[in-house]
Amino acid sequence: MATQIWTGNEDRMTMTNTDVKILNGVHPPLEGVGAKKLVSLDVDGTLVNHDGHMSPRVREAALAVVNAGHHVVVSTGRSLGATLPIIELLEIDRGHAVASNGGVTLRIDANQSNGFEVIDRRTFQPGQVLRKLRDAMPTAKFALETVTGEFLATERFQDMSFGVDARGVSFDQLLDIETVRLVVFSTDTSAEDFGEAVQKIGLHGVTYSVGYSAWLDIAAEGISKASALQGLQERLISAGHEISQTVAVGDGRNDIEMLTWADRGVAMGQAPDEVKNVANEVTGAVEADGLADVLESLLED
Repeated sequence: MATQIWTGNEDRMTMTNTDVKILNGVHPPLEGVGAKKLVSLDVDGTLVNHDGHMSPRVREAALAVVNAGHHVVVSTGRSLGATLPIIELLEIDRGHAVASNGGVTLRIDANQSNGFEVIDRRTFQPGQVLRKLRDAMPTAKFALETVTGEFLATERFQDMSFGVDARGVSFDQLLDIETVRLVVFSTDTSAEDFGEAVQKIGLHGVTYSVGYSAWLDIAAEGISKASALQGLQERLISAGHEISQTVAVGDGRNDIEMLTWADRGVAMGQAPDEVKNVANEVTGAVEADGLADVLESLLED
């Protein structure tokens, strides 16, 4: 049977060559499988340390939760290309992931030619925001993710989270490009001064989070990891899955909405106080395998 795929936000039904019906971007539940947890895991500072290393204990615990049938969703600020290696490391060949801080939602499916399908992508026009930021921080570097997953950047701006090599362009070329994710970085400003400058600018019509350094991630208005996870939960339920509990683990300011959204929101031990304060509980730091403690507890329920 020929494969038909709809992309975007519309309801979709895809028939694969195995006659498995994919409703609204979601596989149907396996026969005899009862209620499962929706487990959302941040990547940097949670699944992997800040050198990009995943400990054997964390990987083993994550694999056990995946193999127990729970919906493990890698949820990250990383763009698509930098998210896929984490999915592969966890051996997830059927499920979902959230990239670009909620701007992109994937259905992971080994039957797809590249192993995944984008089922939701949220974009915005960056021109007004870029102009405001440039006026306030003229030495900052700018990069954006396009709807095709390409990265365009000023001043040879590269970062591991892009997942691809950014192509150098002028600032003016960025202004009219439909954008999934906009990144701003300053080497001339402290994190505190950078955060204060961003607040003073008054960014409207977008969602943003300031990182540990002078780093700013911007998404479309109302878009966050939490909004993408809520949409995914609704898709799963509409496809017949029972979700017994939502669990989220993270360490960054871009995880605050996700931790608030989850039934059980867990902050990593090294997270700043503003992240810990919104969580239901705090686990150990990433270097102490704090995520493994949480994942192992899910297997005891």
